[in-house]
Amino acid sequence: QVQLVESGGGLVQAGGSLRLSCAASGRTFSSYAMGWFRQAPAKEREFVGVITRTGSYTYVADSVKGRFTISRDNAKNTVYLQMNSLKPEDTAVYYCAADLEARTVATASLYEYWGQGTQVTVSS
Repeated sequence: QVQLVESGGGLVQAGGSLRLSCAASGRTFSSYAMGWFRQAPAKEREFVGVITRTGSYTYVADSVKGRFTISRDNAKNTVYLQMNSLKPEDTAVYYCAADLEARTVATASLYEYWGQGTQVTVSS
């Protein structure tokens, strides 16, 4: 079992920044890859990015490339999503997810554990 808890969401003006955190517990954090997804109202869940279990490789979606970065601190069992130059279209509930197979994938169904989500609202 893996428990994931996101934090750091909130209301920010366009052009601002937020850093989301996802704290993990339950299994050895450095053994699994972590992904970030988001879901806006009336839209499907969207892949944001992924980081390998060691943090040596990250990949983010084209829609956030150059603005969002993913990092992790395995000593703190935490993965981060740094979001800069936020736009109103980034408004969504953001979720972290764990892939115990340690793949680098963008498919939500391949992630076994999910956090409860944190709301990010970007005002224009």
